[in-house]
Amino acid sequence: MKRLTRAFSVIFLIAFGLMYLTYYLNQAEGYGGKNTLTVYNWGDYIDEELLEKFEEETGIKVIYQTFDSNEAMMTKIEQGGTTFDVAVPSEYAIAKMKEENLLLPIDHKKLPNLKHIDPHFLDLPFDPQNKYSIPYFWGTVGIVYNKKMLKDKEIKGWNDLWNPDFKNQILLADGAREVMGFSLNSLRYSLNDTNESHLQEAKAKLDKLTPNIKAIVGDEIKMLLVNEEAALGVVWSGDASEIMGENEDLEYVVPEEGSNLWFDNMVIPKTAKNVEGAHKFINFMLDPENAAKNTEYVGYSTPNAEALKLLSEEISQDVRFYPPPELTKKLEVYKNLGKKMLSHYNELFLEFKMHRK
Repeated sequence: MKRLTRAFSVIFLIAFGLMYLTYYLNQAEGYGGKNTLTVYNWGDYIDEELLEKFEEETGIKVIYQTFDSNEAMMTKIEQGGTTFDVAVPSEYAIAKMKEENLLLPIDHKKLPNLKHIDPHFLDLPFDPQNKYSIPYFWGTVGIVYNKKMLKDKEIKGWNDLWNPDFKNQILLADGAREVMGFSLNSLRYSLNDTNESHLQEAKAKLDKLTPNIKAIVGDEIKMLLVNEEAALGVVWSGDASEIMGENEDLEYVVPEEGSNLWFDNMVIPKTAKNVEGAHKFINFMLDPENAAKNTEYVGYSTPNAEALKLLSEEISQDVRFYPPPELTKKLEVYKNLGKKMLSHYNELFLEFKMHRK
């Protein structure tokens, strides 16, 4: 009996030691605590000099981690383990996270710089009164094309992608909503369509695009287009801005049939350990000078009206990234279609990718 008692005592001490070690390492890595702030964002989506500036101004150490999809981000936050103080999901993910009670309400009284945000980007359907999210960047999905490689052929819309002259010349971003969305738009359907016959029609049309597709890729799409490995690519507007700066033969167009208007907003996950620090960080990013610097680095469109005034006219007057009203009225925000329908979109997208093989 004494041996058994000693054995249990040893096991208890080891377990307690491991728990303490885990707690210590989490603190050391910034996974909680008032003197650290863990930010979860898309890759290459912030000017890291701003992180250093925030640390200098507040004394709060920033632990910066990245994700490559809204789904991956939501899964990690749902699972717990690592606690994030600030995350930057897209609008449909925010709607879903609200439904699943994964977000904390934001105290607007702690965000004096919120006044700089253009009212057009506030109080949108996915988050009325911005109770849970604050605008970070916005943009579109469109087509980048190489004028030299296409011998000055003009690209105006999604349907141009099916031109047989573009065999093995198109790169697609690896996203179900984006790819199914542009096929639906090419048929003049909503990119939030849930009509099964429309979805099957869109998938069948994608299958016909297969000969023109060189690859379906992730972040490497930027490098491939800059290096002229393909003549066309379906990309997000910020990526387009970045790569156009590296290759003067590249052009970007928001398709005439319509496209996606997306928003990435800052949120505070429910498991946040430094809520006060999270508010300080969000307010810091809303400062016009910081927002302008971030916009120049990232290349996406800023919702910050005062920051926009600080940018060069070359940026602020560029209709490709700040499109006129007659085009923006054709753009749609992704809706949260629910788990079942989103799974169906993913299934159709996977079938399309398998069809290519």
